[in-house]
Amino acid sequence: MIMDMMMLVLMVMMMVVLVKITTMMIIGVLIIDVMMMMMMMMMMMMMMMMMMMMMR
Repeated sequence: MIMDMMMLVLMVMMMVVLVKITTMMIIGVLIIDVMMMMMMMMMMMMMMMMMMMMMR
């Protein structure tokens, strides 16, 4: 009986750890995606500025 309880607790702990890792990974990917989008926007803005300067 005690052994079964221990096994259940271990299983729950493993599940919690897995969920935490997956959530952290998803959040990390989202942050990376946002950073990439920001970088792309900055590059586009820089290109537009360069074009405007060239037009003058």
